[in-house]
Amino acid sequence: MIISRHYVLAAGGTGGHMMPAYALGQELIDRGHHVALVTDGRGAKIPGKPEKMDMHILPAGRMGGIRGSLAALRAIWKGRAMASQLYNSYEPMAVIGFGGYPALPSLLAAFKHNIATVIHEQNAVLGRVNRLTARKVSAIATAYPDVQRLKSKYAHKTHLVGNPVREEILKIRDEAYPSLSEDGIFRVLVTGGSQGANILSNIVPDGMAMLPISLRSRLQVIQQCRAEDIEEVRAKYAHNDIPAELATYMPDLPDKLKLAHLVIGRAGASTIAELSAAGRPAILIPLPSAMDDHQSHNVSEMVGAGGARSINQTAFNAKELAKQIQKMALKPGSLENAADRAKSCGRPDAVIDLADLVESFGPTPNNKQKRDYSRVRLDGSPAFAKDKYS
Repeated sequence: MIISRHYVLAAGGTGGHMMPAYALGQELIDRGHHVALVTDGRGAKIPGKPEKMDMHILPAGRMGGIRGSLAALRAIWKGRAMASQLYNSYEPMAVIGFGGYPALPSLLAAFKHNIATVIHEQNAVLGRVNRLTARKVSAIATAYPDVQRLKSKYAHKTHLVGNPVREEILKIRDEAYPSLSEDGIFRVLVTGGSQGANILSNIVPDGMAMLPISLRSRLQVIQQCRAEDIEEVRAKYAHNDIPAELATYMPDLPDKLKLAHLVIGRAGASTIAELSAAGRPAILIPLPSAMDDHQSHNVSEMVGAGGARSINQTAFNAKELAKQIQKMALKPGSLENAADRAKSCGRPDAVIDLADLVESFGPTPNNKQKRDYSRVRLDGSPAFAKDKYS
């Protein structure tokens, strides 16, 4: 007999919060459960929501200044009341928060109703809402083994699961790194997040132009740019006879990643999760304005493993970029080795492990049998110790 449950996912209005929520939602739906998503107006506009997942938009405020904080508190309290109404009718087995202020009202309402709660942290620094709720939640799921601002006293309920990625990205993992001979095409993919990055448009073409002719003549660049930058970038590549495909949006990004030998981009959680899942070496430039400088921490694992190089934005210039590309690309086999190192950081079972953790609160679903988990809690005890099947 299939035991169907109700779950509520709560996520902030950015792609970094929403995409893992979408992935978990689809996994839970595939397991026969009913799933509702709570977000704000921004989150509702982000594409990718599973067709069978209901969406609810609740008010949520962002703290900032006395007047702004008072307005935010009123919005949060109103959102909490609306979430309570939803729980009265929906009766969720658990509420799962993915960070961002829009997740806070739903978690507060879950505490009020004594509903099991799980928070998922995509970055290597625990976000503000997750810090606020960490003490009271039932479990904490992390994407990295070392998460800053996560108190050691929570190790008993902290589980390393990874950051869920798209199925199209996971398929790349099973394929070989694209062949790269000493005189073959060298494909570089440049991404700057959902809106592109102006600094990449300014520096990357000049850095490519500074490469030795033996490498520059083999280049084939695919770069995401802002609309206002794209023609200037196109002119730079044309001036240096470098073939380049430019776009403001790449709906076929998995296909381009599959063919890429090297990736240059920011260090957002989703970017690193996809690079490590697919096994692609990278040069990463952490965004200095990211909350709590979390992108600088996000790169640590991949850089430490030898799968990526990180350049601080203050040191990021054409000469430095050219130097780092040469270090990774000129020595035979070095990019292939870096690809393997990047892949070693990947956690392809992230969405499965996260769904298993969520399902561990309540009766065993779908008549599951005892399962041998490779994951452990951060305090060394077996993962998902509350599971009836662990």
